[in-house]
Amino acid sequence: MTLIHAVAEMQAHADAARAAGRRLVLVPTMGALHDGHLALVEEARRHGDHVAVSIFVNPTQFGPNEDYARYPRTLDADLAALGRAGGVDAVFAPSPEEMYPLGLPPLTTVRVDRLGEHLCGPYRPGHFEGVASVVAKLFTACRPHAALFGQKDAQQLAIIRRMAAELGFGIDVVGMSTVREPDGLALSSRNRYLAPEERLQAAAMRRALDAAEAAVAGGERRTRAVVEAMLTELAKAPLARVQYAEVVDADTLQPPGRLLPGRYLAALAVYYGATRLIDNTTLEIV
Repeated sequence: MTLIHAVAEMQAHADAARAAGRRLVLVPTMGALHDGHLALVEEARRHGDHVAVSIFVNPTQFGPNEDYARYPRTLDADLAALGRAGGVDAVFAPSPEEMYPLGLPPLTTVRVDRLGEHLCGPYRPGHFEGVASVVAKLFTACRPHAALFGQKDAQQLAIIRRMAAELGFGIDVVGMSTVREPDGLALSSRNRYLAPEERLQAAAMRRALDAAEAAVAGGERRTRAVVEAMLTELAKAPLARVQYAEVVDADTLQPPGRLLPGRYLAALAVYYGATRLIDNTTLEIV
């Protein structure tokens, strides 16, 4: 497992692997790795024979009042976890100065219109522009044939897919199902911020998504009624402070007036104390 800090060195490493006929797969992360990340790494090995993991806490996707300064940075522990997991050929761990050599904020960014109008977008202005921009830079540095992302960040996944297609990266953007704790809470690096009672009540998010699935399975087609089913379940967790509960089209991320045959996302963002958690589930209507 080769540890690389410089963009030029990562590009040379990737070019050499491509020249040797290997299929490169990238797993982009912000570090503080957990079992969900390691599941992505395991899945990456099924999509190619050279796996790179990037570890970079990207400053441009954090707002001024968000947790960039306190976001966990655990490179040594992350490298140890990847070493135990095996199958990783390269770890790309650049500094902000390496990724943004001309300084911050960058003058060149990537913006994907419309897909950020709902869900997290209104609450995190500039976030998805920062995400799309840094992922484009990671694609340029790591030269992958495929890249894996978790479905927990479904809006991010949709935006990256659209960006990769429209900019012609020629990269397969693969989504992987959310990895969960036994009580249903989605794995997240931010879960470590939760106090014990907050952690206990955070499991209500999965129950709220279950309620949305049950409503649709029972024949409910009114979007507002599905949202109310989620809010009713979250109300049973008094520490839950709901930022949003929405149902949107899975591809366009626009809210439907009524649920017709198709694929939708039921999505949540909930605060427990100062910790913001997100989750979602896919609703299939035939």
